[in-house]
Amino acid sequence: MRTELVSEPGDPDRPNEDFASVGLPASGQGGSLVVLDGVTPPRDGTGCLHSVPWFTARLGGALTELTVSLPDVPLADLLSRAIARTAEAHADSCDLSHPRTPQATVVLARWSPAAVDYLVLSDSALLVESPTGAVTALLDDRLALLPRSALATDALVDATVRNKEGGFFTAAADPSVAARAVTGSLPREEVRALLALTDGAARWVERFTEGDWPDCLTLVRKEGPQALVDRVRERERADTDRLLLGRSKRHDDATAVYVEL
Repeated sequence: MRTELVSEPGDPDRPNEDFASVGLPASGQGGSLVVLDGVTPPRDGTGCLHSVPWFTARLGGALTELTVSLPDVPLADLLSRAIARTAEAHADSCDLSHPRTPQATVVLARWSPAAVDYLVLSDSALLVESPTGAVTALLDDRLALLPRSALATDALVDATVRNKEGGFFTAAADPSVAARAVTGSLPREEVRALLALTDGAARWVERFTEGDWPDCLTLVRKEGPQALVDRVRERERADTDRLLLGRSKRHDDATAVYVEL
């Protein structure tokens, strides 16, 4: 088995809000990966005393433990438990009903000798490569399908589409959001490799159109995930007129986790 992971902050002077892990149980019979992309808070606060990195570390740590220790529990149930555990850790000190309470996108994958289970919530991506080389992108595209007018301001997003029916969902403080995730299971023999990406790393495809999803996975297999992040940074620096980045951050946190099964 080959595993490679890179997670790089968009700004070296700010904490990385992403989280990534690969868990390999002592039995040697499977494993899991966890990738979270913390949602950068607005300047006017979140109702919480804790930072986004605190939240992603708590939620990611819980998911890493649960996906390895409870191999027979569906991933959506594990996400629900992890959200509840994390919420309990700061419910007494923070306003968890605030629309910008710390939150994150989620990618989970768990493999056993029989199957590969997956879960995707919000705009991170999971690429699955078959033994024939075919690549499938497993995506939660609800945010991408919203009209630009619905995303005009943070206030509008929070009031109308963030964690609301007809909008998009992230892992925040409500365990029931886990049921909104894109989930599924594939036979183990149909999966050769997995690549999980936060949207900062997925910019190579989604923003800069340097290649498609199969090209992205091929690049990472040949040159490693750091090469993907390096190429994203090059394109970010080159977009001086912000023709492709628009109002997005110049440099976003970028995380990629590659696993060959």
